Amino acid sequence: MANFYTDNPGLKFQLSHPLMKKIVTLKENNFADKDTYDYAPRDFEDAIDSYDKVMEIIGEIAGDVIAPNAEDVDHEGPHVENSRIIYAKGTQENHDALVKAGVYGISLPREFGGLNFCMVPYLMSADIVCRADAGFGNIWGLQDCAETIHEFASKEIKDEFLPRVVNEGATCSMDLTEPDAGSDLQAVMLKATYNEKDGWWYLNGVKRFITNGDAEIKLVLARSEEGTSDGRGLSYFVVDNPKDASLKVRRIENKMGIKGSPTAELVFTNVKAKLVGQRRLGLIKYVMSLMNGARLGIGGQSVGISEAAYREALAYAKDRVQFGKAIIEFPAVYEMLSLMKAKLDASRALLYETTRFVDVYKAYDLVAEKRPLDKDEKEDQKTYNKLADGFTPLLKLMSSEYANQNTYDSIQVHGGSGFMKDYACERLYRDARITSIYEGTSQLQVVAAIRHVTTGAYLAQMRAYLSEKVTPELEGLRTRLSAMADLYEKRITKVVDKKDNEYIDFHARRMVEMAGYIIMGCLLVSDATRNDEFVKSAEVFVNYAEAEVTKNASFIKSLNHKNIGLYKQL
Repeated sequence: MANFYTDNPGLKFQLSHPLMKKIVTLKENNFADKDTYDYAPRDFEDAIDSYDKVMEIIGEIAGDVIAPNAEDVDHEGPHVENSRIIYAKGTQENHDALVKAGVYGISLPREFGGLNFCMVPYLMSADIVCRADAGFGNIWGLQDCAETIHEFASKEIKDEFLPRVVNEGATCSMDLTEPDAGSDLQAVMLKATYNEKDGWWYLNGVKRFITNGDAEIKLVLARSEEGTSDGRGLSYFVVDNPKDASLKVRRIENKMGIKGSPTAELVFTNVKAKLVGQRRLGLIKYVMSLMNGARLGIGGQSVGISEAAYREALAYAKDRVQFGKAIIEFPAVYEMLSLMKAKLDASRALLYETTRFVDVYKAYDLVAEKRPLDKDEKEDQKTYNKLADGFTPLLKLMSSEYANQNTYDSIQVHGGSGFMKDYACERLYRDARITSIYEGTSQLQVVAAIRHVTTGAYLAQMRAYLSEKVTPELEGLRTRLSAMADLYEKRITKVVDKKDNEYIDFHARRMVEMAGYIIMGCLLVSDATRNDEFVKSAEVFVNYAEAEVTKNASFIKSLNHKNIGLYKQL
């Protein structure tokens, strides 16, 4: 009997972070629900205990049901029958087990049947589930759509859809992409037409690459304003999947990985829909909010995959004997494993730090629904909102790239065996590849993150981390990180002072990654200060980060900005 929560102390450790008390107290509105709902927590300790118990339930299902099903689901996959999607047998079993356990919609308010959990345990559930099966993690993670409904939809829509997510485990999808509108969502052309006679909107057109495309509850981006061609003409709609000819699944994509998660092409023919929020704000406000949540979710997925890859590699290295000893005893192997572990721990540290930032600013939104925020609260919310905006693309970039690196190295540790489908690392490698592509490629995350480099936001946060107290044994690591931050600042100044946007764009990824290495190093040192189980990972990661920061800094220093033209040659 495996439990993917209790066998990983690094998860429960995140619930002990000092910021959690602030988050939980805000989220629970000073525990006001305790007199209305018998299952509402009475204080902070009671809330953390609830988080712990629910994570244990999810961890047990992940270990005993989802993980054992993962290989069969990968081979079987979903299929289309009469223009509808049928899940693989194991996928349906996973879903049914979680529904029966009553753990869908855990972050939704109690008035809709949810547990009102903050984002930290919700992302923890993604971390756990994706370790078991990253493909199923997509179906689980699309509960983010329910969060969007709760945040922006009318009371009527909330009352109709949110209890279904909690009580029935109603599946969700976000229908954004079209054949001619990939990353450029302003080009979406699926048409939304309002019928004044019956009060319904009707959707017509095609959507492509839609994850869990035949879901029961669908959020659809569509063009509501006739004669427009940009983002200002798009609105957001919720669809109760009609399961009739008005909505057809044309096909399921034959993907490299995450094969249990159906990715569909859909044809809408007069599909009835309801408007979410206000017209024209579909892309500008609602989708951007949902996408940020999705990127946070991909961070959780990436960390879960990294965890699985590291464990597979470690177990194999201990068992595989070559030249009379286990291969884990060879420096080439144990160095690789130690770096995999350091990247995993650093990714997880960044995941939960980012999630805490999101938690605080979103919790203030809930407080503002009850009473006006005072000046200090508004400033605090603004601070955490900025931190969340900066850290979300950094998380998506770094964690997904590390998931790809760790699964690559997991196969390498396995040698020729890792190339065979007999070992899980082969599936993990395929599953990881999409994490640096969907919900915004790594290159687009750099575009989102670079302004936090040029404005000095990342540097300011580095300095804040470096001012915190650490244990004496970690002083040396902090000194080295401080030197990296100084070098980073010099190189940023060199690039920005050229006042050449093309030059900034050319070095953008190097500068963003430098920030990522230093910030993740700081976070690991912070974790190691609170728990010495992270000391080795902190030391290994700082060694790695120092080499990478120095390499990027050297390249920026040595390249004359006039020589960028060399790289334009085809």
